[in-house]
Amino acid sequence: MTESTSSSITIAAEPGAVLDVIADFEAYPDWAEQVRSVSILSEDGDGWADQVEYSLDAGAVKDTYVLEYDWDGIAEDGSGIVTWHLVRAGVLKALDGSYTLTPVGDGTQVDYSLAVDVKIPMIGMLKRKAEKLIIDTALKELKKRVESLA
Repeated sequence: MTESTSSSITIAAEPGAVLDVIADFEAYPDWAEQVRSVSILSEDGDGWADQVEYSLDAGAVKDTYVLEYDWDGIAEDGSGIVTWHLVRAGVLKALDGSYTLTPVGDGTQVDYSLAVDVKIPMIGMLKRKAEKLIIDTALKELKKRVESLA
């Protein structure tokens, strides 16, 4: 992954419950404000999504893109790491990231790392600011969703 931005949040739920929400891609439009639609394009033999297509409307950035996921770092309790990278997109040139789920006390610490690049010229400081906004919004929405289902 190239230069990225990271942030963390603690969610009052077990890692498995957090992972269930992360892996339920088709529900993203219900709780992830900027995601308009999601389609699972392929799954591995265990039912985990390998490639997922998103339609995004984030104000200045509107795009349809495909991410490929790697679930190999996930333990039976849901702790571990899930990573993704951009396969194709219209406006985006890179969208590579990871969620690391770690049990802490009665909950889960979620560490989110993201590297974004767009095809239009943009200075690095603005990219990092956009990444920070994306991460902070995603973590808050993920926390709200997981805790509402608990």
